[in-house]
Amino acid sequence: MKVIGINGSARKDGNTEILMNRVFEELNKSGIETELFSFAGQIIEPCKACWACGGQKNCVHRKDRFREVFDKLKEGDGILLGSPVYSANVSANMQAFLERAAVVCDMNPGMLTHKVGAAVAAARRGGALQTIDTMNHFFLNHEMYVVGSTYWNMAYGQMSGDVEKDQEGLENMKNLGQNMAVLLRTLSNQKLD
Repeated sequence: MKVIGINGSARKDGNTEILMNRVFEELNKSGIETELFSFAGQIIEPCKACWACGGQKNCVHRKDRFREVFDKLKEGDGILLGSPVYSANVSANMQAFLERAAVVCDMNPGMLTHKVGAAVAAARRGGALQTIDTMNHFFLNHEMYVVGSTYWNMAYGQMSGDVEKDQEGLENMKNLGQNMAVLLRTLSNQKLD
């Protein structure tokens, strides 16, 4: 089993990545492989609404990393999305990625059906719930199972590393990873029956 992580933060090794790695630690403890893709220092272009992806199973445009990351996403059993809060929502790169991925999935139904999804957000102060909702709606609109934790999958921190001070947020990430592992194993056992 494998979970693909997509970090929409503009910062390499920032708060979002710290939170995602906490989730990955728990998945790895359960024997689940993980791979993280970061959009730091890159630009993901928005969807051009050309509809050329129908039957292609990926976007036809090649100016950025979208195709590479989306191909990995299709291979994974689970998806972990992470974004900092920008203007009370996901980052521009995450928004562009989700819009393009949604169109590809809409034009090629069933590509992500029954995969497991989880979303995390790093917030300075507010907007984390909208950020998580945006990513969770992507999962729900593509027939995926959404994993939760003991509270919202978020932690507070402004500067890189600040989320390490949010103990409750870190515990939520740990619990989220454990819950994701349980659901992945349960679904894997169901497929074998």
